[in-house]
Amino acid sequence: MPASRRLLLFLFRQTMIGAIGAFFSLYLATLMLLMGSGLFNTFIGLRLSELGISEIWIGGLIAAYYLGLVFGARVGHRLIMGVGHIRAYAASAAVVTVCVLVQIMVDSMWVWVALRFVAGAGMVTQFMGIESWLNEQTENNKRGTVFAFYMLVSSLGTVLGQLVLTLFPSMDYQPLVFVAICSVMSLIPIALTGRMHPALQVPAPINARYYVERVPLSMTVLFVAGMITGAFYGLAPVYGIRVNLSSEQVAVFVASSVAAGVLAQWPVGWLADRFDRVNMIRINAVLIALFAIPLWGWFDVTFAMLLVFSAVFGVLQFTLYPLGAAFANDNIDPERRVGLSAILYMVYGLGACLGPLAVGTLMNQFGSQFYYIFVAACGGSLVLLVRPQKVSGDHLSVDAPTEFVPMPDSLQVSAASSSLDPRIDISSDISHDPITDEDYLGDIDIEGGTEAAPPSSVEQNSASELNKP
Repeated sequence: MPASRRLLLFLFRQTMIGAIGAFFSLYLATLMLLMGSGLFNTFIGLRLSELGISEIWIGGLIAAYYLGLVFGARVGHRLIMGVGHIRAYAASAAVVTVCVLVQIMVDSMWVWVALRFVAGAGMVTQFMGIESWLNEQTENNKRGTVFAFYMLVSSLGTVLGQLVLTLFPSMDYQPLVFVAICSVMSLIPIALTGRMHPALQVPAPINARYYVERVPLSMTVLFVAGMITGAFYGLAPVYGIRVNLSSEQVAVFVASSVAAGVLAQWPVGWLADRFDRVNMIRINAVLIALFAIPLWGWFDVTFAMLLVFSAVFGVLQFTLYPLGAAFANDNIDPERRVGLSAILYMVYGLGACLGPLAVGTLMNQFGSQFYYIFVAACGGSLVLLVRPQKVSGDHLSVDAPTEFVPMPDSLQVSAASSSLDPRIDISSDISHDPITDEDYLGDIDIEGGTEAAPPSSVEQNSASELNKP
């Protein structure tokens, strides 16, 4: 091996090891947190299905949790500002642990819905504490490495949670005890960390209208992606039970989808940086619709075939979010991308609230096959709504096409993780500044030597279209 190549490999390893070692306690806490969360979301569907509880309640529990993730962020900000990162994390971990343990003692579904909302708000505070810590103390040249490893740890925790569930053949209270143990164990690395507290920042309001009007198609993609992913975590385990899988097989069924989605991020990113992103999203949506059709209950599917389908859907559904985010970043000024990440997270989370409710109602009324009918309908709606004819390129960013960045499942983290995105420069952030008419209507001049993306890979601004002759 040439000396120059050995030197580059050495420097890469040193950078990776240094970035991982510097935040090892935060990564370990994330792993434990996601292991418990991933196990719980699958367990709840299996347990309630075994008890004969309606799919509507199962979807409602998942929706309440994601609603807590979305709307608990503001409370989490205030808590962290008031008492600091470690105390806010510890208090939130205690709340989440109590919520899990109370579910062992109380059988009321209404109480469970309230507990899941509170647990979602508590967990988003934990995520925010970890992610803001990572974000504040990461140098710009290491941001991509730290972000990528955080994504891997988050996804690994979710996959391990599914696999650990296979160790509990009886769906009794024991998995809930394990979730509580994970929640408490995540406290240890945070409480013992030697890292300095990051600076506390006051969140300012963000003008949502600016982002909705600038990137409407991306918002559509993120909303539909949230519906698909929220329904997956809530009702895919129930679908597995309805097609006569054992609880261990259901756990592997879910784990294979998440793992495939993680591994597909990099090859899909390679394609997204070389081909038109609108068509990439449409191809993704077409495949989602087509691959769902064989699972509509027309014929029996073996467990091996279900695993293949699960892996394929993992590749498709878990790459929709980063594709939509890359598409949006192509059309937003670099200085406003922190605000964009927050808006995208909220839209995605709201979709995740509605998806389980819709699928739960359909499955309860018409049968388990309506889970994949719903998935196919979501894919078909994206094919119809996201078309090259709807994009014009009027507001192409100066650095478009932006780099595709593999992103963690946003239903398992918080909006703060997007600030680690290497496409974002926090030091120049103006997301909270007032929006002027020029921001809404003025076109960005990308000529004079700046390389532009293909015209079909950027979004149409509806306001500017109204002012064209």
